[in-house]
Amino acid sequence: MSPVVITLIAVFVGTAALCAAVGFGVVARQEDPFQRLERLNRRIQTSSESTGILKKEFWEEGAAGMAEVWKRIGFGPGDIIAWFRQAELPFRAHWLPVIAGILSLSLMAVAKRLHLASFTLPIAGLTGAFLPLVYVWWRRKRIIYRFSEQLPEALELMANSLRSGNTLQSSMQLISEEFMPPISREFGIVSESINLGIPVEQTLDEMTARVPNVDLQFFVTAVSMQRQCGGDLSEVLDKISWLIRERFMIQGQVQALTGEGRLSGVVLMALPVVLFCALYVLNQDYVMLLFTDATGRKMLYGAIMMQLLGALVIRKIINIKI
Repeated sequence: MSPVVITLIAVFVGTAALCAAVGFGVVARQEDPFQRLERLNRRIQTSSESTGILKKEFWEEGAAGMAEVWKRIGFGPGDIIAWFRQAELPFRAHWLPVIAGILSLSLMAVAKRLHLASFTLPIAGLTGAFLPLVYVWWRRKRIIYRFSEQLPEALELMANSLRSGNTLQSSMQLISEEFMPPISREFGIVSESINLGIPVEQTLDEMTARVPNVDLQFFVTAVSMQRQCGGDLSEVLDKISWLIRERFMIQGQVQALTGEGRLSGVVLMALPVVLFCALYVLNQDYVMLLFTDATGRKMLYGAIMMQLLGALVIRKIINIKI
């Protein structure tokens, strides 16, 4: 027999043996169809659970990161909700987006009616959307400032009431009866909460959460320390009232000294806008180069950025904390 035939037979036998071994191995490993389905189901469940865990961890890490960002900025979504509550709006907060949408569409319609340029439409829309937020900010600031003005006299009345033998709760009730809102409403809520059995410290902490005022925090701290350590609370309240009055006097002096800087900031911020509007009315083609030309757009973006930077610098200079 020739060597070629022997080689072919050996290759055939080896290939057949290999195929047989693989076949026997596959047959030996065959599972019941139900077992295979159960095993596949377990794999799918494990994979979905792992995916769910990964998604949960992803969202938790993202939420923690956003919370840290908001914390560093010093202003977060919870603060926005507190703003609406502190502003004491004459309507419910969920009507605010509706009002913003109506104002936005109205200003855009006015701009369209006056045949203004197309770039003024989004400006008018954004202005209408932000006007309700500006109103909320102004109303909240006015209410907190009014509370700050009433606080020294209220603390003096409370100190005199404590000297005459009244309790802390009755002194707060007296403030709610003798003063005007907003301080009468806040101390009335505290007095009613104490009557219902809520601890004094808890009610005062809730009041500081409703009214973000530094002087009020001094009062709450003084009451908490007096209840824990004892002491003459009426004398402490007199000193806090004197401190608040002194702070108001110094703040008035600072406002008078920084009036020129604040007026300069307003003029410097309003002058480019007024000049742009005047040039747009006098020579529209000359102003439109800022929007049609590439170099003009770069100049416009640079001017806006420098205006914002200048406003921040001026605010930092004139905003003196007392």
